[in-house]
Amino acid sequence: MSEFTNPPLASAPPVGGLADAVFEHAQEDPLRIALGRKDESGTWRDVTAAEFRDEVLALAKGLLAHGVRFGDRVAIMSRTRYEWTLFDYALWSVGAQVVPLYPTSSAEQVFWMLHDAQVSAAMVEHEDHAMTVATVIDRLPAMRKLWQLDAGAVQELYEAGGHLDDEVVHRHRRAVTPESTATVIYTSGTTGRPKGCVLSHANFMFETDTAIGRWEPLFHSRRGDEAATLLFLPLAHVFGRMVQVAAVRGKVKFGHQPQLNAAALLPDLAAFRPTFFLAVPYIFEKVFNAARRKAEKEGRGGPFEKAVEVAVRYADAVEAKAWGTGPGPSTALRMQHQLFDKLVYSRIRDAMGGRVRHAMSGGSAMDRRLGLFFAGAGVQIYEGYGLTESTAAATANPPGRTRYGTVGQPIPGTTVHIADDGEIWLRGDNVFQGYLNDTKATDAALHDGWLATGDLGALDEDGYLTITGRKKEILVTSGGKSVSPGVLEERVRDHPLVAQCIVVGNDRPYIAALVTLDGEAVEHWLQMRGKAVPGPAELVRDPDLETEVRRAVVAANTLVSQAESIRTFRILAHQFTEEHGLLTPSLKLKRKAIENAYAAEVAALYRA
Repeated sequence: MSEFTNPPLASAPPVGGLADAVFEHAQEDPLRIALGRKDESGTWRDVTAAEFRDEVLALAKGLLAHGVRFGDRVAIMSRTRYEWTLFDYALWSVGAQVVPLYPTSSAEQVFWMLHDAQVSAAMVEHEDHAMTVATVIDRLPAMRKLWQLDAGAVQELYEAGGHLDDEVVHRHRRAVTPESTATVIYTSGTTGRPKGCVLSHANFMFETDTAIGRWEPLFHSRRGDEAATLLFLPLAHVFGRMVQVAAVRGKVKFGHQPQLNAAALLPDLAAFRPTFFLAVPYIFEKVFNAARRKAEKEGRGGPFEKAVEVAVRYADAVEAKAWGTGPGPSTALRMQHQLFDKLVYSRIRDAMGGRVRHAMSGGSAMDRRLGLFFAGAGVQIYEGYGLTESTAAATANPPGRTRYGTVGQPIPGTTVHIADDGEIWLRGDNVFQGYLNDTKATDAALHDGWLATGDLGALDEDGYLTITGRKKEILVTSGGKSVSPGVLEERVRDHPLVAQCIVVGNDRPYIAALVTLDGEAVEHWLQMRGKAVPGPAELVRDPDLETEVRRAVVAANTLVSQAESIRTFRILAHQFTEEHGLLTPSLKLKRKAIENAYAAEVAALYRA
């Protein structure tokens, strides 16, 4: 199949702007709990719809008092926290366009985005961010204001706008239309300079209202058990932003967690107790691997692996029944599943707060077996696919019809087309308006309303999409063999000791790989074998460790032909990091940067 269209959901055409929902919800039900906010003592406090509306209004008045006007572009540089959402909606209330900056951006990256977008004001989180902006501000003549959250910016703005009448904000808000620009989000830039994706209020309305309508089990509450989600994805990324807007429009209580690591995240999941969350596969891998390590430390490694096998078989049987290709779980399998639910699966759900039953995954591919395991453990993960240019999800697995290992069907109102060269093209009301100040790039991406994604994929007979690679990442060996590295890298990463894998081989005689290690997993692995923890240089030469990584490589090679297989690999002493310019803020590999940084190691892979 080369094209599949999912008909749109029946809904009223969008009107107004994104901020309207804040004011409408507060008027309809002022005492509804809209958000959770962690106070200085670390305790979660409820914020009502009326309280949030009043804060948005007060901040919007302060922004107007400081000269922010309709159509101005204002940057936000911060981790995911309550004030980001507050600023987003205050800026949208006055018709401003928000330009998110990743908090880890370098000074030159910050300069480029602020200059390209002609940003007139910026809100940063702390002094380090302020210093980053300060180093380039002399080259930014359009910049008039810089506020710092941790230096009392919110209170300063509240006081500055105190003399203004509420109606001044409402006049601005009523001037916003669905076609108005809501935000300019700069792409992560795995290659070249980041480009500013122009997204409208209508783009976000279509995307989030479609998600709320189609994935009703996530967004709608059960009586006595209100829907809630913890937002820990970067709000500078379109996926995190979509979650925020969907939670506000869907009347879902949500909170913020600024650190995307298991040590910080798991305690807040336990305290906030979300009913669902949206994440990248990395988070689910971390939860699974932490549970496995805990079981092994307690001497329950064998039963845990049995529980994993039962969960996978159970979910696989449920999937087969849903598609009419099997009878469903047998009586014996159901009994085993029920036993392990009490002994193992419930503990994993408890680690995520105890109430999570649904999740959405995007950003990169999730291993089919991992998705089956979580479904068997009582957490249904809907995997999807999208880009900044498609306002996040363009496809996703629907409730009751999940096909694990795929990224699902086009979301309602969207069409996926597979071009002759295998490239994925998208059409729908979630497709962006173009790249800011870059007509050439816009013309290359948009073709009569179709978005050429640069990704490669295939549609099955039911319209489910499988991602097979990225056009720019295809490697061509010196023998002329084309190889898509993604499938190999993902399978190597399935091994619990592996953190990252990058496949190389362009214009080389064969395919090889560089592999980095998961520090926590390796430490646990060494302890379970009674080994001391050596330094990084000694560790990568451990023959037992090399044998484990070789197993991961052999497993990956079973997925491809001999000509496409990894012939040799090297274990590196340190992980690829964003700080060293080797990862994008959304944790994607910067291939050219890695190959340049590790040129000697790559060359060694091809020495006779």
